[in-house]
Amino acid sequence: MGKQMTEMLKGTLEGIVLAILSMRPAYGYEITAWLREQGFSDIAEGTIYALLVRVEQKRLVDVRKVPSEKGPPRKVYSLNKQGQEYLEEFWRTWSFLTERLEQLHEGGK
Repeated sequence: MGKQMTEMLKGTLEGIVLAILSMRPAYGYEITAWLREQGFSDIAEGTIYALLVRVEQKRLVDVRKVPSEKGPPRKVYSLNKQGQEYLEEFWRTWSFLTERLEQLHEGGK
């Protein structure tokens, strides 16, 4: 992944992770694995875990601990009402930006 892609991803990764959690509850490694499957191969687990801490602190997710076959219990994250509202705002902002960028790309039409 190039530097430009990395920088753009920083600004949208929170929304991407919340969108993943809107589909189903997941734990950090599951989210990282899914992102890698989608082509985001350079995303480090540490990046996702730090982001999950931030969205938990913002109270955008609910967290429950689930026993793990190996090691300590896993923290499973699910999107709550506040997180859903935040995600809806993310999609509105995303739509606005992509429309304007597409206009620029087409030469201002």
